Amino acid sequence: MTSQNIPFRDALSYWWRLGLTSFGGPAGQISMLHDEVVVKRRWISEKRFLHALNFCMVLPGPEAQQLVTYIGWLMHGVRGGLIAGTLFILPSLVILIALTWLYLAFGETAIVMAIFAAIKPVVVAIIAQAVFRIGSRSLGHPVLWVIAGISTIAMLVSGALFPLILAVAVVVGIVGSRVVPAVFQGGSGHVATANTSGQAIIDDETATPPHARITRWRLFRTVATTLVAWLLPVGALWLSLGPDSSLVEMALFFSGAALLTFGGAYAVLPYVFHGAVSAGWATPTQMVDGLALGETTPGPLIMFVSFVGFVGGFGGEFLGAGTSWVSGIVAAIVATWFTFLPSFFFILAGGPYVEATRNRTAFAGPLTAINAAIVGVVLSLALVFAQNVFLPVGESVDVVSVAIAIGAAVALIRFRRSVIEVIAWGALLGLVMGLFATFVG
Repeated sequence: MTSQNIPFRDALSYWWRLGLTSFGGPAGQISMLHDEVVVKRRWISEKRFLHALNFCMVLPGPEAQQLVTYIGWLMHGVRGGLIAGTLFILPSLVILIALTWLYLAFGETAIVMAIFAAIKPVVVAIIAQAVFRIGSRSLGHPVLWVIAGISTIAMLVSGALFPLILAVAVVVGIVGSRVVPAVFQGGSGHVATANTSGQAIIDDETATPPHARITRWRLFRTVATTLVAWLLPVGALWLSLGPDSSLVEMALFFSGAALLTFGGAYAVLPYVFHGAVSAGWATPTQMVDGLALGETTPGPLIMFVSFVGFVGGFGGEFLGAGTSWVSGIVAAIVATWFTFLPSFFFILAGGPYVEATRNRTAFAGPLTAINAAIVGVVLSLALVFAQNVFLPVGESVDVVSVAIAIGAAVALIRFRRSVIEVIAWGALLGLVMGLFATFVG
């Protein structure tokens, strides 16, 4: 059987639906994708799905979006990969631009401020849940706990140490996998395997389709197309606005973020947080608010970069005085384009080589060390966010925020409530508090 047995129209319909309903962060999105394409539709076998997932975990950038792109590419070639990956992020981009506009237009009103004041501690709890979830999967040995602890301290010292943390983790993983292989044996940890009966259309033994085979011309064409897709917008911004333009700076920054941020969406956030605040594109408070908005929209969590771009462009008026809204929209698109362009390249260029080496596990050691380091990186983000939410500068501890965060954490971890549900309850609580303060106070 080949991918020709999977109607392109059916795949297109599903990618649209996934892009509009993919809430719940990377783990939830990968589980949702697995349930649909492996269990229900049987488009791809369990083994090939997990092999693709392991490849995407090794790559920098958002693994859920990369996995969607990979499956679309495996089924229907470059066209399928581009459409699947784009539809996974496009609805979120449009929704986030609209929500950010509303946030900037009405965010200073008492009721909206109260809603965000209640949502912020929920965001802290969400990140704490991510630390718990990633840590329980990744820290299976005291050595890995040490790696996570050192990563936390290093990130708290300076966010600029992030690339060094990753480089050291890779070296530790390579050496460790040879010296103490039992510690660095790794595992995907995202999706529990299911007992699927019946043959998948793209099964374990299905021959690699022609478009997924290694050819020099195909690799050259992919590299050349990606370079053009990167150089043209950068060149246009450079020539029209000058090399010192904030849009050029933003394009370079998010390109770097896409290449350096291993470990999924939560690993990207600390790097973007520190970079955006240092560049003056957003304040720490706005970054927490933006993450709250990102958690409430479908698509990958790293679409949070669209919020960062919009806020930076709106406040900086990158296109000139009086262009706040246009600058915001353009900056949001720039941030999104340069964040996701490398992800498409990694899949379309690397996919044929992955298909040719389905039974190799050479990346297990470095991946295990990277995952341990990511636990520390995400924990540092939780601590920074917690400080901004619970202990604002010049103020005492916000007891109400601490109580909301504890309640949200219990709901997420103990009772396994969904992220959207907990955020909705937080927003409702904030609305009640805002109305009470408005009409009673």
